[in-house]
Amino acid sequence: MIQFTEEQFNNLKSKSEELYKSINEVYCPFFKEKIVFNAKGLEHLKFKSKNHARLHNDQYIRLKLLHLAPKILKLSNTLQNFSERKVFELNRSNHRNEKILVDVIYYEFIAVLEEIRVRIIIKKVGTAPKYFWSIIPYWKIDKITGKRKMYSGNPEED
Repeated sequence: MIQFTEEQFNNLKSKSEELYKSINEVYCPFFKEKIVFNAKGLEHLKFKSKNHARLHNDQYIRLKLLHLAPKILKLSNTLQNFSERKVFELNRSNHRNEKILVDVIYYEFIAVLEEIRVRIIIKKVGTAPKYFWSIIPYWKIDKITGKRKMYSGNPEED
């Protein structure tokens, strides 16, 4: 487990938010198009789901790795994995928020940069443009077995 103070966490969080907002979009050679860095991706780094913040340790790791995301996307020519599923997404229509079932595709890129192995998840909802969804240290520890695992199998939460 990484040790950090509340001040270090808040410092990293504000610097990462500034960095994220400055990125805007990155050209990805695999897709031959730009990947958007919108508010949904930043929110996902800080929250597991609506109103459920990630543990500070989880946020800290993701925010610490964030600077690698644009570099990895710029270098990515090979897709490592993808997952297609139907997911309830929040849709704002006629001044109302409602959850609708839509087709979602998650694209996964894995890279080793600065001696760190990470996964980048790109999300595509329906016909909307693809956007950055998450950055995750490639190995996680299974809480039950204590052994390394590659991912939880649910890119919506990873």
